[in-house]
Amino acid sequence: MASNKKYWQSVEELNENSSIVETLRNNEFAEEIPTDEFLGDKEALSSSSTSRRDFLKYVGFSTAAASLAACEGPVIKSIPYVVQPEEIIPGVADYYATTMADGFDFANILVKTREGRPIKVENNYLPGSKKGANARVYASVLSMYDSLRLKEPMIAGKPASWEEVDARVKSGLGQGGGQVVLLTNTMASPSTDKLIAEFGAKYSNFRHVVYDAVSVSTALDAFQAVYGERALADYDFSKADVVVSVSADFLGDWQGGDYESGYSLRRIPKNGKMSKHIQIESNMSLTGANADKRIPLTVTEQKHALVKIYNIVTGSSVGVPAVNKTYDAAVATAAQQLKAAGSRGVLVSGLDDVDAQMLVLAINSALQSQAFNPAGARMVRKGDAKAVAQLVKDMNAGAVSTLIMSGVNPVYTMPNSGDFVNGLKKVKLSVDFTMKNDETAKHCTIAAAAPHYLESWGDVSMSKGHYSIMQPTIRPLFNTRQIQDALLSWSGNPQSYYDYLKASSTVFFTGKTWNQLVHDGVAMSEVTGGASANAGGFGAAAQKLAQAKSAAGDSLELTLYTKVGIGDGQQANNPWLQEFPDPVTRVSWDNYITVSKYDAERLKLENYNVANGGLNGSYVTVEVNGKKIEKVPVIIQPGQARGTAGLSLGYGRKESIKEEMMVGVNAYTIYDNFNAHQTAKLSVEAGDHEFACVQLQRTLMGRGDIVKETTLEIFNTKDAGEWNVVPVVSLDHNEVPAATVDLWESFDRTVGHHFNLSIDLNACTGCGACVIACHAENNVPVVGKSEVRRSRDMHWLRIDRYYSSEDTFAGDVKTKESANGLMDSIDKFNGLESPSENPQVVFQPVFCQHCNHAPCETVCPVAATSHGRQGQNHMAYNRCVGTRYCANNCPYKVRRFNWFLYNKNEEFDYHMNNDLGRMVLNPDVNVRSRGVMEKCSLCIQMTQATILKAKREGRPVMKDEFYTACSEACGTGALVFGDINNPEDTVTKLKEDERMYHLLEHIGTKPNVFFQVKVRNT
Repeated sequence: MASNKKYWQSVEELNENSSIVETLRNNEFAEEIPTDEFLGDKEALSSSSTSRRDFLKYVGFSTAAASLAACEGPVIKSIPYVVQPEEIIPGVADYYATTMADGFDFANILVKTREGRPIKVENNYLPGSKKGANARVYASVLSMYDSLRLKEPMIAGKPASWEEVDARVKSGLGQGGGQVVLLTNTMASPSTDKLIAEFGAKYSNFRHVVYDAVSVSTALDAFQAVYGERALADYDFSKADVVVSVSADFLGDWQGGDYESGYSLRRIPKNGKMSKHIQIESNMSLTGANADKRIPLTVTEQKHALVKIYNIVTGSSVGVPAVNKTYDAAVATAAQQLKAAGSRGVLVSGLDDVDAQMLVLAINSALQSQAFNPAGARMVRKGDAKAVAQLVKDMNAGAVSTLIMSGVNPVYTMPNSGDFVNGLKKVKLSVDFTMKNDETAKHCTIAAAAPHYLESWGDVSMSKGHYSIMQPTIRPLFNTRQIQDALLSWSGNPQSYYDYLKASSTVFFTGKTWNQLVHDGVAMSEVTGGASANAGGFGAAAQKLAQAKSAAGDSLELTLYTKVGIGDGQQANNPWLQEFPDPVTRVSWDNYITVSKYDAERLKLENYNVANGGLNGSYVTVEVNGKKIEKVPVIIQPGQARGTAGLSLGYGRKESIKEEMMVGVNAYTIYDNFNAHQTAKLSVEAGDHEFACVQLQRTLMGRGDIVKETTLEIFNTKDAGEWNVVPVVSLDHNEVPAATVDLWESFDRTVGHHFNLSIDLNACTGCGACVIACHAENNVPVVGKSEVRRSRDMHWLRIDRYYSSEDTFAGDVKTKESANGLMDSIDKFNGLESPSENPQVVFQPVFCQHCNHAPCETVCPVAATSHGRQGQNHMAYNRCVGTRYCANNCPYKVRRFNWFLYNKNEEFDYHMNNDLGRMVLNPDVNVRSRGVMEKCSLCIQMTQATILKAKREGRPVMKDEFYTACSEACGTGALVFGDINNPEDTVTKLKEDERMYHLLEHIGTKPNVFFQVKVRNT
């Protein structure tokens, strides 16, 4: 029987004529709240004095929450396939093996595609692969979706067809009367070399010039003089017990990189042993920051040090000045240790000097170093500085009638670019195959639109015995053409480059079928025979090097280098890389000149922090051989050798680049004679520069529960309880391990999967490849320099960098513990904030620790953050109302707040602001709306995909099958992810290792991320 009762909520409802009742019945909010007007205006919000708490009190908590959630939620419409391709299953990723080779970066990779869109780069872990995927390689997928790419060929600045281009070029080639020159970067492509030779055979006056923006011509010259071939010796640091590096940043871009995996294998202490690394350099490099012993010297002193090492190792007696009073004994000790290591020692150098490179070959030959491999020479740097200089002379003399360029931008990168531009005016026909209408293309007759490497076919031989294939992972987005197809067409060969490549591959490699080669992406063959050395000339080289003179007067010895993020500047329009913080300085969106604290005080230069946490610095004018760069910002760099300075290349681009990315100064203008070492004068300018620096912590300040470290001697001789101290707390007046005390009852974690992540501080080099991989996998937004400066960067993963205040971190701890009384403690702790002149450095990746007793979960008023049974700390973005209580309660400070809507917002003109750029977004991860917290999820979409794959195949998840974006990207093996409920997983064994510790373990959060104590071989 139905009830006739009438239920009412307020007395007002009993009034049948009430308009308010009717309004509320049809509309939850009787009066519209102008949230769009207030929150939609960036300027109004940033200038408002109204706090969020006041705002919530004013409109009512539930009303504000509903308004914020409703007004920002995106509506995404899916379009189904009319005819679904057989090879594509919606929702399932496809992977293609290919190779990146842009003349500066070379790596064998896998490309993840979704519904035909490449969205992420991963390492190819097949045997023989060059796994040197750095931050730039991971970010290169975004460069394909650059909205400023050249979309079609242009003749004299106007759009044209390829037929018109072909006719114009064939006409120009047929005229004769001058040189036909092909100017390219290092392609390292056997099939392209073969094709160029065939093309050049048609012209008696043809020549091919190889030009690398960042030259290693001196090392090539030295190797050619000794071994008779223009190449570079390869090195395997896994075979070295002692590594001595003189200005070689081999964990960065030295010789094309890909040395970190072999290096890290010997850096993790096993059976009481690990390699010893000594770094001699002027700039604080990524490699120097990872060294056991670092010796800061000027470039001149480095040359003298190299001669001293040569004398001790080979028994020679070349007269050489003392290095300097402070470090002369340290250099001698390093040489003795290298000699004692014998065949298990190796020396490398990045000095831009033929004589220095000759001594490197001599020392390694004398040691009979197992790590030194001249037979498997590297082919990834082939630029010839002398040939490039001659080309510029010939152009200005009117001797070049046709110039065809590919993969180069000499108007931007050449130090004498003005001479090149003048010469270009005297060339009858200039053709530039380029992805952008860049500085050089604007001066050429024809700008030929070139495809991205992910749209291209090709082959690459990075070293002898190594052969890999480049294959397209998407149809060309624009009307582009590879230079190889053009050369075939212009030489009258009707073949496509794909057919030419397929036929040629059998010439260069016969161990695999074409299909298998394309599937694997890489093949290896044994290198037969060794490189025969010409042993002469080493003594003369040592004598010339010993005569090197220091910079005179107030001049500084300047070293030009490449940063891990921007490299040689090819990807300067890539916002992921611009926002990527430099591992050492932690500065993004800038290049700068680095000086020592001593020279900064002498020149009256300064760095200081302002109220909002931003870092400011002085400006200087840099003068080299009469050429000046004005308004160069200054960073005072701990570890910079006195009397030296550093400046990175790759910045200062102005053409075909978004305004937001037009940052920094162009250091190529002072790259005289393609030599990285110059003598420079600095003069102070007025004004202060605003940096975007993401880390204010400059020292460890003795906080041993954040970074734990010990020496190899203590590690081998002392109990783990002494060097990996377990934090204790008081329970019933007794000291007990902190991890045994809980405020809550723990749930059963033994059922199903339970994920943990291990981070080995010995293996982590701080390279940041994991940061960019996380960006790509999780749709992390780019916020720009202004927001980063306000500490609003959105990186889910940061790599903290700590300096020691004393010469060692152990010295920091002693200083802290020696403090006696309040005033003495204040003085000593303030002193610990000043980094040492030559500090030790630690890199520590930090992201959400996924605490089993997470403090963020208990304070969320809407249960937006909660704990999953598999150990992950979840975020339900639709529930989050942005109170930020969780961020305040997080001891690790790993949560990020969306201050603005970064997607489809003209205020943030990066890749998410245009349809082309959004093609890189991962459909498995939603793009977060404004006003929510976001943070690392331990790539829950990847773990669930692995579980579902195993379930679909009717099997359990295999050993070490789980991985995250960061662990997959880590070429050193520092990040290991897995299921601790699987006893076979590597992460399970690492958790039982005596080096294991948790970050801030004493506060009882019980993280699912743990670290391994750093061990130094001092």
